Amino acid sequence: MHYLNRTLIYSLLLCAVSSSGWAQVPLSACLEQGKKEFSLRDFNNARNTFQRCLSIDPKNTETLLSLAAVQMKTEDLNGARASFLEALKHIKRSSPYLSYTYSMLGDIALKQQQNKAALTYYNRSLTYNEANVNSLVGKGVIIESQGDKKGAAKVYETALAVEPLNIIARKRLIALEPIYFSDEEMLEAMKQRYAVEPDKKELTKEDRELFSKIHESEQRGGVDYLKSKLPLVPQDYTATLFKGTDFAREVLTLNGYNALQKQVGQDAINVFQKMNIRIQDIFKLRDMKGNKIFTDKNTLTDSGYLVYNEALQGRKAYLLPNEAVPPTQAFLEKVNKRVKELKESGYTEISRAEMALIKQQTNCSEKTMLKSLGLYILPVTTNDKRYFVLSREGSSDKKSISWYYVARYRNRRDPSVKVPANKMAEMYASLNYKICHAGDGELME
Repeated sequence: MHYLNRTLIYSLLLCAVSSSGWAQVPLSACLEQGKKEFSLRDFNNARNTFQRCLSIDPKNTETLLSLAAVQMKTEDLNGARASFLEALKHIKRSSPYLSYTYSMLGDIALKQQQNKAALTYYNRSLTYNEANVNSLVGKGVIIESQGDKKGAAKVYETALAVEPLNIIARKRLIALEPIYFSDEEMLEAMKQRYAVEPDKKELTKEDRELFSKIHESEQRGGVDYLKSKLPLVPQDYTATLFKGTDFAREVLTLNGYNALQKQVGQDAINVFQKMNIRIQDIFKLRDMKGNKIFTDKNTLTDSGYLVYNEALQGRKAYLLPNEAVPPTQAFLEKVNKRVKELKESGYTEISRAEMALIKQQTNCSEKTMLKSLGLYILPVTTNDKRYFVLSREGSSDKKSISWYYVARYRNRRDPSVKVPANKMAEMYASLNYKICHAGDGELME
């Protein structure tokens, strides 16, 4: 009977709509239809229905919030924002929807990477309901991204006090344990992992560093990694915290952490071998900043994990032993600035071949050329240098000797290059002498 009555109501509703338009339909019936479509995840029709409901009452907050919810589901963030802001105009100051609406505006701003606006909305939401978990978590995410990790941990703790099973708050709080744990809490965490003696009273700097490493390995999925690699994980490799509760969590023991390090190191070696890197070179690999990626125990360093993950994706993020560390963008900008200064001071850049030519023509050492013959060397990387010689008109014969030989070399290929007169070089050439001694590369006196 109930089903027949409901069917009859919807039949009458459709008749009313077709004959007289939506303005004649009760708002409650319109909202009920939209909510039913929403519950069935028929979001397109739900949106259309709620928009029709607004034609009945444009100021109805329930309709505006329902429409905004649909728009959030369909990722129409700008539309949702407009609907929420319109709803704010009509929501009573005592309404529980006020905190919810500001919280949703915070979510929209956060998704649009407008963190400052999002934090303002979340704080406004919390002024109307300090236990709004969504706003607490959102606020925590933002202040964590701003670097205030201890502050974020306090906010997540507040959220969990209201909603202990909130997964997002719990995961983010767990990730921050090395940051906000007191010495007592961290010492207890080390004992739970069998990483210190059970009767230990004081936490050392080394203990804290070890906990951070074990914890980071857990956050990287170390427990699951061991399970995927070992047919049977030994019982002393893992421990379960809060066993038998909704918060049960499996962690690595010290033995498990050490086993994981060895396993990941061996897996990384295998991956690099498949990339045709010689085994003797694998342990000399560095990251793109020049840091070693393997320890002396053949386990990965912190940067080694990043390189290994890139290698798993088929991407090269390492340097072979003979490869130089690439310069940073800031350093390249500094180099370019110096090059500009040199050119403005009358220097001309030359090639490696031209540098070798000068040495061959003069017998001079690099040290002598730098000191006396107008040479300037600009280091770029360990194995890369740029060479410049003084080419400004009016320079002394000695300072312009390097440019003299380069200009002669270039003139043979391009007659437009002017070869400057240089009495010193020409005199030595007429005597069939070179400017420097062959033995020590110093100037002949």
